[in-house]
Amino acid sequence: MTTIGLVRHGITEWNVLGKSQGISDIPLNDLGKLQAISLANRLVLEGEWDVIVTSDLSRAKETGQIIAAKLNLSTNIYDKRIREINCGEIEGTTEEERFKRWGSNWRKLDLGMEKFEDVSKRGHEFLTELATTYSDKRVLVVSHGALIGLTLQRLLPEQFQKTQLDNTSLTILNIKQGVWNCSLYNCTKHLDNNFSNI
Repeated sequence: MTTIGLVRHGITEWNVLGKSQGISDIPLNDLGKLQAISLANRLVLEGEWDVIVTSDLSRAKETGQIIAAKLNLSTNIYDKRIREINCGEIEGTTEEERFKRWGSNWRKLDLGMEKFEDVSKRGHEFLTELATTYSDKRVLVVSHGALIGLTLQRLLPEQFQKTQLDNTSLTILNIKQGVWNCSLYNCTKHLDNNFSNI
């Protein structure tokens, strides 16, 4: 059985401001770094991981580097396929700004946003390849909310008709004989407990 831990990156200033980030390369803020430390401390206590792979965007890379340092893993595996959805013209805007600029039906306009189906397809292909490459290993993947959510909806459509992933949440997938299952979803208990001081 191969185990894949999906981690959404720590919080950024654009998250706080409600701005769409997409593929804009926004770093973690101070709270985001603390969140990553808390998750890393939790992961140390919960068992060993063999490999860590991150998106090549800095907010995911930074989160991965903090975790990898605690787990004594190399952080040199970055993959563009697990970048966030490309949000086209809406990147850097808030919902209020989108309403002002394009009206209440802005979601129906062609603003250069990557299609959900394309995002889920690249996420699915990535995870399938990862499960083959690291068969019977435990692999951490640090990525982004929409990418993880849309991939889950494609992998397990009956379980995930909708998804909402919090910053530094941990979701655990297992694959055995080609069958995926999810044993943990959007878990942030490390943010509620005092894992930042371990």
